[in-house]
Amino acid sequence: MKKVPVYNINGEKIGEVELPVHFSFIVRKDLINRAYWSVFTHLLQPYGTDPLAGKRKVVRWRKHRRIRYRTFYGWGVSRVPRKILARYGGGWGYVAYAGAFAPFTRGGRRAHPPKVEKKIYEKINKKERLKAILSAISATAKKEFVVARGHKVENIELPIVFEDKFEDIEKTRDVVKLLEKIGLREELERTKKVKIRAGKGKRRGRKYKKKKGPLIVVSDKDKNIIKSARNIPGVDVVPVKDLSILHLAPGGKPGRLTVWTVSALKKLEEEKLFIR
Repeated sequence: MKKVPVYNINGEKIGEVELPVHFSFIVRKDLINRAYWSVFTHLLQPYGTDPLAGKRKVVRWRKHRRIRYRTFYGWGVSRVPRKILARYGGGWGYVAYAGAFAPFTRGGRRAHPPKVEKKIYEKINKKERLKAILSAISATAKKEFVVARGHKVENIELPIVFEDKFEDIEKTRDVVKLLEKIGLREELERTKKVKIRAGKGKRRGRKYKKKKGPLIVVSDKDKNIIKSARNIPGVDVVPVKDLSILHLAPGGKPGRLTVWTVSALKKLEEEKLFIR
């Protein structure tokens, strides 16, 4: 297997480590894309309309044929249900001009509203999902896929591996300085840029579009690096057991820049994670 350099917390190379078999799988773009959108659907929340939306109007339906007297507007004009705005003789009487209830009228119901019973979760085979994760892990070690995603890693050997002391860093500024030392200054600058979304999304809680930066994979969930690095724009930190296709291939596109620790790689190999 391929060997990659190991960096210490001063940004210096202190040795090499052999990559586990997870990095030797063929990159299947189609499988990664399918698995990503399948998992992504489980983040969606079912929604639907009020059953009485657009129906809270007192209307009269004219279902029989037109009468021959067309003196009053609303009598004999069309079969559109119209609001009852005037009543004569205590009965239904004369129906005024304002239409209601029907889908094409002002304030009327929708013809085909969203329904809560709609199936929005896409299923995927377990082996297929695990193979997609292995494929995405393999893509993190191939520079052509990482560069294709827009990451700035021209002079860096991939994947990036740190010694275990990296997991114990407590200050955010120390994490930033270390990443800049190994050549990720341009990458961190890239992820600081924020774009304002075009369209209605600005009104729906997703006004800003942010770029995805490095993914840091650690050995366990109780490490200091999880809190110290999570506030860096574009950076995500995840324990190796919790790795998901959402982390490794945002948007269904493989090749996210990933930073590993030696312990995370050992746990990946010893416990044979994601391998069936």
